[in-house]
Amino acid sequence: MSRRNRDTVAGYAFLAPSLLGVGGFLLLPVVVVLGISLFRWDLVSPAHWTALDNYRSVLTDPAFGRSLAVTAGFVLLVIPVQTALGLAAAVLLDQRLPGSAWFRAILVLPWISAPLALGVVWRWLFDPSDGAVNQLLGHRVEWLTSPVLALPSVAAVTVWTNVGYVALFFLAGLAGIPPQYAEAARIDGAGPWQGFRRITWPLLRPTTFFVLATGGISSFQVFDTVYAMTQGGPAGRTEVVAYAIYREAFVEFRMGRAAAMSVLLFLVLITVTIAQQSYFRRRTTYEMG
Repeated sequence: MSRRNRDTVAGYAFLAPSLLGVGGFLLLPVVVVLGISLFRWDLVSPAHWTALDNYRSVLTDPAFGRSLAVTAGFVLLVIPVQTALGLAAAVLLDQRLPGSAWFRAILVLPWISAPLALGVVWRWLFDPSDGAVNQLLGHRVEWLTSPVLALPSVAAVTVWTNVGYVALFFLAGLAGIPPQYAEAARIDGAGPWQGFRRITWPLLRPTTFFVLATGGISSFQVFDTVYAMTQGGPAGRTEVVAYAIYREAFVEFRMGRAAAMSVLLFLVLITVTIAQQSYFRRRTTYEMG
């Protein structure tokens, strides 16, 4: 065996654990879900082949359309706010003011905590009778049972959870910008806002794309917070697609329809990610050397 072939074999040997992990925990589940979506199955009775009937049923179901609309509304509430707040926090932390290290640690704590546990805590905080939020406001507000306030309340908790995550990535992006760019802008007479708009923001576009892509994927798949706080209520106003999939699979026991909904959500995520990539491709600067 030649040296080149030995190096190739050694390389694949080192990659084997990762390839097995990707195949067993990523690709195989996708194939299994695709297969289940072609059957009618309730976890107990034998599965029956239905071809594309589950997809036709889901696509013509108004409830699935409503859950898609709720999910889109949730994403539109979460992504702009958490991105703007995360960027603002990163810019402030980048100034290295006294206490920045402690604030950075506190900011990221919600993100590393269990979403289900945080949802339970916030459900208690939003309790209309004795919740801390209403106690501070001094009057009763139905945060989680009002059809108008329920989705924004869940979105606010999600933003609070993810701001630290977004800020960390923007901090990394800011650290990668050579300081001489800002110095050159100041010498040319640019103020803080002009320097940010003309220098910092364009160079942060790769980070922005990453934050928007990962944040969008996470928001489209939100489940834990909704399950803990509202369980899809009131009147389905917070029934996002992931919760609808859960209800379809483990409450109604229609695994085929749930799998079809999962595949359709996967296609939506791919479409959104490709659209984001197409938008940022010609507007992104990667070379800063």
